[in-house]
Amino acid sequence: MRRREAIRRLIAERAVRSQKELGRLLRARGVAAAQPTLSRDIRELGLLKGPGGYSAPETVSPAPPAASASIAHRRLQTFERLVNDFVLSVEAAGTLVVLRTPPADAQPVALAIDAAALDGVIGTIAGDDTIFLATGSADQAEDLARRFREAIGARPTESLKRFPRRRHKTGRRA
Repeated sequence: MRRREAIRRLIAERAVRSQKELGRLLRARGVAAAQPTLSRDIRELGLLKGPGGYSAPETVSPAPPAASASIAHRRLQTFERLVNDFVLSVEAAGTLVVLRTPPADAQPVALAIDAAALDGVIGTIAGDDTIFLATGSADQAEDLARRFREAIGARPTESLKRFPRRRHKTGRRA
């Protein structure tokens, strides 16, 4: 794709520190792209953003072991803070763990969970206020749910009270 190749060339030639700057430089080369398109291109190209601007993953040298440990520690701290601040309830459902958050907070929490690389979590799906964590078994889901409940200080019955179940038109619980 012509636009993505132009992006690769630009970041190889010079420091590009923002999407706005990237858009301006692309327009100067005759390539138009809206901000959402640039965001998608950056994500799909796997570009990394550091203090010097965007760079391609193949141009970044691996972090030394101490730096890697520090990054892992920061990711774990971010995960713990976000879970503590934003997870309202936790429920196991078969091989899934369902986390509820305030509106618009599910995405950052799910990203922190992914970055923390928790044992037992195969993958995450996040909506606006709900996160599904896939596990390999119902036992893993129960164990993971218990760990999340402990992290937020909620007992299983407390999390049930926070979100009453929806009722069907017949008045029965869903």
